[in-house]
Amino acid sequence: MPPACPTPSDMATPQGLLSLRHYGASHGSHAHAHFQVLLGLDGVLELEVQGRSQRIAAGQGCVIAPGERHDFEARSGSRCLVLDTAQTVWANCPAQPAHAAQALALARYLTQALQQKSGLAQHYGPLLLLDAWRAASTAPKRYARPIDWDQLATWVGHHLHQPLTVAQLAQQVFLSPSRFAERCRCETGLSAMQWLRSQRLALALELRDSGTSVVNTALRCGYQSPSALTAALRRLWPH
Repeated sequence: MPPACPTPSDMATPQGLLSLRHYGASHGSHAHAHFQVLLGLDGVLELEVQGRSQRIAAGQGCVIAPGERHDFEARSGSRCLVLDTAQTVWANCPAQPAHAAQALALARYLTQALQQKSGLAQHYGPLLLLDAWRAASTAPKRYARPIDWDQLATWVGHHLHQPLTVAQLAQQVFLSPSRFAERCRCETGLSAMQWLRSQRLALALELRDSGTSVVNTALRCGYQSPSALTAALRRLWPH
């Protein structure tokens, strides 16, 4: 018989039930009414889900959605950490965990904790596993042409006396304004204009620390007036 799958009422926590499963010869396909998440510990598990073939080696994984018929076989034996869960958040998770080495380290830790009958592993394990999977979808995007932010900041520093636009910044890195705005938000956590304001403030602070007058600092950094610079600095340090 295939490894028994719990029903939602059998699950240890609202996040699901973690278990260690050993796989061998196939016992035929089956389906269940909850998500099943598998993470390989050792051996290779041959898996077929809805007619699609997949191999799960150590550190690799798979998310099987409710109702999907699947079959397992491991001719030389395989061990997997398995999470049975009714949490629908798994529907939006990638097919594989973000980083195989980190996922494997987590799986081995949880396996050892489960073998020691640790209640904490059963309680927090499903959440840790979800974090490991989700990291793939929240990892920074990799782009074919990286932006040299230091070089761009140097160019901006020489032009802050001008009323710079997002289009001018984008032109320096050979991107469209909308693409640059997206990359800026993703890579710096700031909108393009917020990033530009941060450059103005950084230079203004440097000039004021060196003894440059408020009037000359405002002109050099592109503020419309000394009072505009003073207001910006007060917003930075409200007290």
